[in-house]
Amino acid sequence: MKVGFIGLGAMGRHMARHLQEAGHHMTVHDIRREAATPFLESGADWADTPKGVAFASEIIFTSLPGPVDVEGVVLGPDGIADGITSGQVYLDLSTNSPVATRRLHKELAERGVEMLDVPVSGGVEGAEAGTLSMLVGGDEALYRRMLALLQQFGDKPFYCGPSGAGQVCKLVNNYLSLSIQPLLAEAFTIGIKAGVNPATIFNAVSRSTGDTPSMQRRYPTGLFKGNFAPGFTVNLGRKDLGLALEMAKDFDVPVQYGPISWKEYDETSKRDRGLLDIGAVALIQEERSGVEIRADL
Repeated sequence: MKVGFIGLGAMGRHMARHLQEAGHHMTVHDIRREAATPFLESGADWADTPKGVAFASEIIFTSLPGPVDVEGVVLGPDGIADGITSGQVYLDLSTNSPVATRRLHKELAERGVEMLDVPVSGGVEGAEAGTLSMLVGGDEALYRRMLALLQQFGDKPFYCGPSGAGQVCKLVNNYLSLSIQPLLAEAFTIGIKAGVNPATIFNAVSRSTGDTPSMQRRYPTGLFKGNFAPGFTVNLGRKDLGLALEMAKDFDVPVQYGPISWKEYDETSKRDRGLLDIGAVALIQEERSGVEIRADL
């Protein structure tokens, strides 16, 4: 199959690699040509523009930072829409606004092009291992047709509903998973200042109702060790929380807790920690409370 892939960053390069290793003929594009080098060395073709990717491909994937980037790549000068024709399929792996996604879906449908929104979850580790969760919005019959292809880079596909539904579910997920990071830090600093060491708190909570995947994933090898090597960066967390808050505004839903969490990510980014893993939002609470959340388990 002729597959186009645009966006070879931290996540995209791994997803594109799995597709190439599955035997598809790849045409790739990125704003940094050097990001494409491993793919070109393995036989992929380079396109100078998204339009060129669309000309060369049956199915086009994008993995981009956010709505502005996706809209520019699809509808901008020399964009996908300038090269795509009836019968082709476009799959957006980016985390995007459902409103923007539905607008793109309508625009492409008028050209005879089918589209799925396929935001992924699982971080760089999941992308590298091929174990991503994929939350899919769009026509269910198209999802069924694309399922085998999606499973070449993720093992947890889930159909969420019509166009934009994948983005809605992804933003709800990230609203939860991102917001819990500042809360975890706050809770741990309370416990530490009250006289219990963080390893004991971790083991106690792990056996109780407060246990969360976020704590299990980020504390033992991350925060406890002072290790903030990015899996999912603070800047991306700030962006995704911002998109979730925009979605709340778009659909007239009052919110209280998300804006508090967003401020923690924003402040962390302003302190030159935006490229660290989202676990680094705990550093602000450590500084406020005067204790560190460090432990040997």
